Amino acid sequence: MISLIVLAALAATIGYLYIKFKLTYWKRIGLEQIEPVHLIYGNAKDFITRNSSFGDCHTKLYNNFKSRGLKHGGIYVLLRPTYMPLDLDIIKNILQKDFNNFVNHGFYVNEEVDPLTGHLFALEDDKWRRLRTKLTPTFTSGKMKMMFSTMVACTEGLRDILKSYAKLQDAVDMKEVASRFTTDVIGSVAFGIDCNSLKNPDSEFRQFGRKIFTQTTWTRLRSVLATTIPRNFLKMIKFKQMNPEVEDFFMGVVNSTVNYREKNNLYRKDFMHLLLQLKNRGRVADDHLIFNEEDKKDADGHFLTFNELAAQCFVFFIAGFETSATTMTFALLELALNPDIQEKLREEITSVLKKHDNQVTYEAVMDMHYLDKVIHETLRKHPPLPGTPRMCNKEYQVPGTDVVLEVGTKVHIPFQAIHRDPEYYPDPEKFDPERFSEENKAKRHPFAFIPFGEGPRICIGNFFCKYLLLKFGCILQVYYLV
Repeated sequence: MISLIVLAALAATIGYLYIKFKLTYWKRIGLEQIEPVHLIYGNAKDFITRNSSFGDCHTKLYNNFKSRGLKHGGIYVLLRPTYMPLDLDIIKNILQKDFNNFVNHGFYVNEEVDPLTGHLFALEDDKWRRLRTKLTPTFTSGKMKMMFSTMVACTEGLRDILKSYAKLQDAVDMKEVASRFTTDVIGSVAFGIDCNSLKNPDSEFRQFGRKIFTQTTWTRLRSVLATTIPRNFLKMIKFKQMNPEVEDFFMGVVNSTVNYREKNNLYRKDFMHLLLQLKNRGRVADDHLIFNEEDKKDADGHFLTFNELAAQCFVFFIAGFETSATTMTFALLELALNPDIQEKLREEITSVLKKHDNQVTYEAVMDMHYLDKVIHETLRKHPPLPGTPRMCNKEYQVPGTDVVLEVGTKVHIPFQAIHRDPEYYPDPEKFDPERFSEENKAKRHPFAFIPFGEGPRICIGNFFCKYLLLKFGCILQVYYLV
């Protein structure tokens, strides 16, 4: 019995010393670090235990390094060393100039176990490059214009529901309204389905949207484990990230939609139509003849599989739904808190629509320049993603320093912290759309505003997201926010 206790104590001591050694990695390679507050969680304890948001957790770490006059530093997520650059030129090198050293996000993907994880945001190397090339034509301004009529129909539903709320003269949960609106828009554009969430808050799409984004300590820990535990081990244990109920729902919706369209040769101006072109032709074309076998001969030989198509629909939903709804809510909140800005914006919307026969057309929305500034200032103060990860895939010496990042080193780019740095945005808590006048933008480093990332891996749907926000802003023509 005593020998077992001694062995257990020895094992615990060795384990403790090993962890302490792991948590000195950055010191050993000559980079300043922030001492971990927890032996297991490292510097991510507050996030994992739900005492802080992801963005606030990393902003606190960023400010710690900044207060010490550092250009970069090292932190730990669980036991994994993570490099955090602060200097915008270093960030530009990582995201753009030296992109080939940091191609991947570093997410765990196992398409056999989790088919919906095989999407553009998570895929790596050649798989990502091939899919990115295929999908880029689906998010051009021309394709967004093509989808305009689909969005307009959802906006009419938004006006109807707001009209009913206005009659009640009571407070409205605009986050819920925005979530239902984006659910309807993205459900219609991505899946070709009338979700009807604005009229029915408990529609299936809305319910599953809530399930995807419900945060618990386990879901947060699971997402961290998926980026820190060795991938071979995760594959061996068939680690599953996706909620099976959510997976079954989305795979079923995509399957029924694809089958119906292919069986009936149905053409609709939406994202699903473009994906079906990639599935059946291997490329996006300007016409609607996507089921013609003869036309396959000019493709490059790769066609989207059903699972790949479903994964792109899924990420389009989760990336567009929550981020757009959250940004809309913050924009409306800031306008309610700043009535002078709200009135100036309303005057612009009214003036522009008069030029366009009071029709909310694609051209009219693109002509609303102050609305564009309001959206950009909202994205600055409340970025939809607080940061982005990168994985070092080639040994890399950080320019101007002696620090060498090893292959496999995790990198975190802190968007939120940069956007709230008074060095780039004086009085950062103040909501000021004029920060995005052409004159003021020219004074700033271009990487001081990166809400969708930058470089070859910039969010491919950023144009859709911004356009959706602009479209939502048109409600100010009718309603005052208080």
